[in-house]
Amino acid sequence: MRWASASSDNPVFETAVEECCRHISKELGGEPDLAVVFVSMQHLGSYADVPARIYKRMRPARLIGCSAGGVIGGGREIEQKTGVSITAALLPGVEIATFHIGNDGLPGPDARPKAWHELTGVTPERSPSFILLADPFSFDAENFLKGMDYAFSKSTKVGGLASGARKPGENALFIGHEVYREGLIGAALTGDIRVDAVVAQGCRPIGEPLLITACDGNVLLELNDEPPLKVLEDVYGTLTPRDQELVKSSLFLGVVMDATMSDYARGDFLIRNIVGADAEKGILAVGTDLREGQTVQFHLRDAQTSAEDLDLMLANYASERTNGAAGSLLFSCLGRGVYLYGTPDHDTKAFQKSVGNIPVGGFFCNGEMGPVKNTTYLHGYTSCFGIFRPAGGS
Repeated sequence: MRWASASSDNPVFETAVEECCRHISKELGGEPDLAVVFVSMQHLGSYADVPARIYKRMRPARLIGCSAGGVIGGGREIEQKTGVSITAALLPGVEIATFHIGNDGLPGPDARPKAWHELTGVTPERSPSFILLADPFSFDAENFLKGMDYAFSKSTKVGGLASGARKPGENALFIGHEVYREGLIGAALTGDIRVDAVVAQGCRPIGEPLLITACDGNVLLELNDEPPLKVLEDVYGTLTPRDQELVKSSLFLGVVMDATMSDYARGDFLIRNIVGADAEKGILAVGTDLREGQTVQFHLRDAQTSAEDLDLMLANYASERTNGAAGSLLFSCLGRGVYLYGTPDHDTKAFQKSVGNIPVGGFFCNGEMGPVKNTTYLHGYTSCFGIFRPAGGS
């Protein structure tokens, strides 16, 4: 297994593709089995030409990709300007099935797993891993992920929502020789390959873990038998002045996903937005459905916290997987990068420092797909790495 990644900020689309393909061909020394392509919105007028241009120059066996608000590749994160990123791999002993799905093609809520197997062209017995790219204007990614977890409970699923568009129909999804303006595309990888996921949600907990004692859908009514705003007020009084300021603009709720756990650390929580508050009733609305008996904890996010969280998650991964990683795809939120850290290439450099100097490609997404405690979610403000290694490297 061999991976290579390249990017170009050349404003001429044909030249940018040529620069990327030249680098990858030199690194791989052969025609790739898979090419993953991301193209910035500044090349909107060239989206229709993306597959043909790459096949003419590099002839990959399989191609997927999408439009992007920013691209990642070759050790660079190119934001807010023209960019093309291509990440490609030689994958001996690996089979790749690609698929396109529209919203109207999704199985119904009562469909059996077989319907999902037929949709993707693979079965769970083959231990597939999935790369998924969707258009946020036209596709219900959250319900799709629920169905995929139901049908492929042991499979890793990573990906992101296409970005860069200002209105429906402007995003592009590339698959093979085709360009779609709606739906979802995916690649199912089977055989001698494993995909590990590292999801860095960029938050740290404040206060103590709390029990949901009353809720209604996504409305949080009681924590430890008290109104949640009263509990938050008590937590606020224990914080430093800096954290008190963050509460005003960067407060989130972390929900423990594994009910069997009794001790909690970063990575054990699913981070969700607090989307509303009723000061008179003392209640909060959260960006996910809640259940009585769940454990939750308030969290904060800022640049320093996001950097620390990423370093911790990557260090934990590196300590568990000491070898075998050959390449990675990074799906990072548009709200990260220079916007968050003030300097470019932050997450790419952090990854290579902890995991190793392996090729990393990807893009800045409108939402990131990745697992938390074996369930796949659509995230925001997250960096999700899909790390590829031979199955023998387990």
